[in-house]
Amino acid sequence: MIGDKKVLFSGMQATGNLTLGNYLGALQNWVKLSDEYECFYSVVDLHSITVRQDPAELRKRARMLLTLYIAAGLDPEKNCIYYQSHVSGHAELAWILNCFTYMGELNRMTQFKDKAAKHADNINAGLFTYPVLMAADILLYQADVVPVGIDQMQHLEITRDIAQRFNGIYGDVFTIPEAYVGKSGAKIMSLQNPEKKMSKSDENPNASIYLMDDPDTIIRKFKRAVTDSMAQIVYSNEQPGVKNLLDIYCACTGKTPDEAVREFDGKGYGDLKLAVGESVVSVLRPLQERYADLSKDKAYIDGIIKENAEKANYYATKTLRKVQKKVGFPERIR
Repeated sequence: MIGDKKVLFSGMQATGNLTLGNYLGALQNWVKLSDEYECFYSVVDLHSITVRQDPAELRKRARMLLTLYIAAGLDPEKNCIYYQSHVSGHAELAWILNCFTYMGELNRMTQFKDKAAKHADNINAGLFTYPVLMAADILLYQADVVPVGIDQMQHLEITRDIAQRFNGIYGDVFTIPEAYVGKSGAKIMSLQNPEKKMSKSDENPNASIYLMDDPDTIIRKFKRAVTDSMAQIVYSNEQPGVKNLLDIYCACTGKTPDEAVREFDGKGYGDLKLAVGESVVSVLRPLQERYADLSKDKAYIDGIIKENAEKANYYATKTLRKVQKKVGFPERIR
């Protein structure tokens, strides 16, 4: 707790381009959570280097992501928006927690197996201990809640296990985090394979709508979206492509699936695709305009980076000093 508010932690990697799925499924929800929780939203650039990155590109994308957080509506006065790499406590706590995490636990992580298969030429120790750094991210701020998707639930479970193990040895040090179970954001699927989530790492550029895509590109991608040969617009799992388009349309317009289906009664897939594309263009336009304005104000963004890093470091250090004392590290002479 900070004051009378529970603490919430979340973050996104500073790689790839954010997609419509990231915006509708996560960022919009983050904005709504700002009043209810004391929120720490990190650009998790330490996690990014488990895969080889071009240094200049990583710096550029990290700043872009931080700016997009603000453009999406996250108020940097109410939320702590910061670079993970600017808070050394993340790495310091991760090392300590590594010593309280068992190899067998890490061996069971399905994401490690998936990523190792994709990057067989670079199966590094960081990739293996990635969940411990994620645990440090969460525990460093004594987070009460963490919004996670199904694919991250295993990482939250190991975070809880590590925290409970540490607390069992040293007393009540860490808050045991819970998964945030609120109104989930829209689950947006790939436009080319509606059986899997829209992803910023998808190799097919037509599969994802990126937040910085211009209107013509957005409309073109929707025109190419996979549907089916059933030639009927119904909201059904049997028609995943059409269902995904309706989900996107509803997320952008605030309509229910039933209302959307009635609206397109008697119309074809071409009409649906165009309407969905136009609704996405209208939703992303203010975000893109705000991002363009913020990007021009270097001093403003630099100020946020500095102030929020100081705030994050303050809370991180409080936890870290407590942990260091518990494990027996010598006290610092002031």
